[in-house]
Amino acid sequence: MTRRQRRLILIGGSLGVLAIAAALVLSALRQSIVFFNSPTDVVQEHVGAGKRVRLGGLVKPGSVKKGDDLRIEFAVTDGNSDITVNYQGIVPDLFREGQGVVVEGVIQPGGGFKADSVLAKHDERYMPREVADALKKAGRWQEGEGTTK
Repeated sequence: MTRRQRRLILIGGSLGVLAIAAALVLSALRQSIVFFNSPTDVVQEHVGAGKRVRLGGLVKPGSVKKGDDLRIEFAVTDGNSDITVNYQGIVPDLFREGQGVVVEGVIQPGGGFKADSVLAKHDERYMPREVADALKKAGRWQEGEGTTK
């Protein structure tokens, strides 16, 4: 075997190992690539208690309840399903009923959600494409309600 053949075998073997490693990483991250899940996705997929997820939708009107020590409880909805969210901390200035929100946290036993961060939309007319698509699918979207980017 010549020096050139050994070099080609080494390079080919290295590329093969690299391709297998990349495939394993991508398959492991397949579920985590989603920016957020809608409440309907969480309910339909029967996400187990203790699993960390990012939940997005609208703050359900009439669901915001403020308590002591910066505790707040509200429901996130996509028009089909609602999930009650508990959070302790300061919510963004743009947080209010009927507005888009993305919360990060853990599913609780019984179907509740314990959030450790709350992100509100940044503009009065902006709505993430995934939220708009979920609202359209639920039949709750009205043209001119928001713009997607």
